[in-house]
Amino acid sequence: MSGVLSPNSNDPRVIRTRQLILDAFLNQLNLKNFSSITIQNITEQATINRATFYAHFQDKYALLEALLSDAFMEYVTKRVDSEARLSAESMQQLIYSLCDYHVSSNECIKKYDTVAPIIEENIKTQLEQFLLQFMLQGAREVDLKTLKATATMLSWSIYGITYRWNIEGRQESPADLAKRVVPYIMGGLELLN
Repeated sequence: MSGVLSPNSNDPRVIRTRQLILDAFLNQLNLKNFSSITIQNITEQATINRATFYAHFQDKYALLEALLSDAFMEYVTKRVDSEARLSAESMQQLIYSLCDYHVSSNECIKKYDTVAPIIEENIKTQLEQFLLQFMLQGAREVDLKTLKATATMLSWSIYGITYRWNIEGRQESPADLAKRVVPYIMGGLELLN
């Protein structure tokens, strides 16, 4: 969990306080732009003091990253079986989950497009690690360096195409988007086998 400084993250009080902070922050994001939100806004709404906030998060950027990256992995793991092999179907499910993530974030956060670039690197890194695990399960005699480079390329591409789909108004369904781009993804991956 990004930004958590608490020594005992399993303590129910720590979990409850963290949730209060996340809920207060999400509420603030629905009221105003990220850049306008202060730690004081969050702590007042969560009914905690600043020291308690800083025991959980380094700053509001770490809080944003925790909020959105945790949500991102929930969307991915709901749709994509991490034990499955890399296939056209798993790539479609991955694209669907990213589309779901962007839509949900857009609905939950006022001006999502202003905060998405802040957490983009974290999302791409999580996606890259997820894809690398897929590739390691099915790769035949391909060196790790090549697999890592491929995972980076795929994560940036998949995140980029779904982000662009979102900011350009979602003019096609996630299924149509996946149908259009997955053949190119899978064509490139066939070179590894």
